[in-house]
Amino acid sequence: MSHSVPNRNWSYPTAIKFGVGRIAELAEHCAAAGVKKPLFVTDKALASLPITADAVAVLQTAGLGAAVFSEVDPNPNETNMADGIAVYLAGGHDGVICFGGGSALDLGKMIALMAHQRADLSVWDLEDIDDWYTRADADKIAPIIAVPTTAGTGSEVGRAGVLTNSLTHKKKIIFHPKLLPVVVICDPALTVGMPRFITAGTGMDALAHCLEAYCSPFYHPMSQGIALEGMRLVFENLPKVYANPNDLDARAHMMSAAAMGAVAFQKGLGAIHSLSHPVGAVYGTHHGTTNAVVMPMVLEMNRPAIEDRIVKAAAYLGFEGGFAGFHDQIMELRTLLNIPENLSAMGVQFGDLDMLTEMALEDPSCGGNPIAMTRENTRALFDACM
Repeated sequence: MSHSVPNRNWSYPTAIKFGVGRIAELAEHCAAAGVKKPLFVTDKALASLPITADAVAVLQTAGLGAAVFSEVDPNPNETNMADGIAVYLAGGHDGVICFGGGSALDLGKMIALMAHQRADLSVWDLEDIDDWYTRADADKIAPIIAVPTTAGTGSEVGRAGVLTNSLTHKKKIIFHPKLLPVVVICDPALTVGMPRFITAGTGMDALAHCLEAYCSPFYHPMSQGIALEGMRLVFENLPKVYANPNDLDARAHMMSAAAMGAVAFQKGLGAIHSLSHPVGAVYGTHHGTTNAVVMPMVLEMNRPAIEDRIVKAAAYLGFEGGFAGFHDQIMELRTLLNIPENLSAMGVQFGDLDMLTEMALEDPSCGGNPIAMTRENTRALFDACM
């Protein structure tokens, strides 16, 4: 029998403990994962906050120690990783708790991945290319427990971490199947204290993940469905949490949407991410906010390839006006959330556009864009974003 359905390898996420107050279960989930002496990895900003002290207290009360590593830059790099590994080894730790936004989750994963690998294996040897991940000794990767405190990256349900090379300023995606956390605690109460611009930027990151996965040309019906429902949750709940940070129901829906976006982007990402990665690496901009800035321009560029699909999404989301109506809703959401209008407003310089174009074409997200990215159309897209 002839057929045209492609062979694909699918893997779906892990044990997720979802609900308000479930951070109280942290110690028992460590025990279930066989972790007796975890290293608690978070970022500098979170380290001094009450939610962090409360989480560490749960560990301490259960006799699991209170070791915290928080020397994590907003775009974590290999120096942060080396510092974290030194602390991990000196403390004799046997697992990592990643607590925070994308930066802390990514760096905690890298520490768990590399702490016990052989000396001649560089983290850059494990970039998400072909089967490079097989270079690592899987048995030496420490168990990871993830606790997101933002609703954006969805890194808690991912098998990769993003690490910035401090010398080249290039972001690399480091992949290994065992980077998937063994257990995730999604406690919406932890996201209540986010600054408003972080609520906005991380929420738009979740939308970007869902939108790009939905538009990606690859075959993955499971991701397709999750992406569509994830978009609905963002459009309905992001304005609510921006207006009222203490709306726990809307916070919970945003936390779901973030995890859904990261599950969905197994189907692929596209030009939104391949533009925002280099901008973030060179200028240090917030990733989700940068995604939000370039989103409408990428939507316009991809219109010939995605119009039918976006029309269907608009109908499901209750937006009138088809593609144009969907585009208008994104513009309205950006205005509501005080997202900068263009890349110039974020400090991007015209003189850097050729360099950024080259970096965008090297970005792994490039291959999932519905319209093939070329030097010409990518440069034109950057111009449109200025």
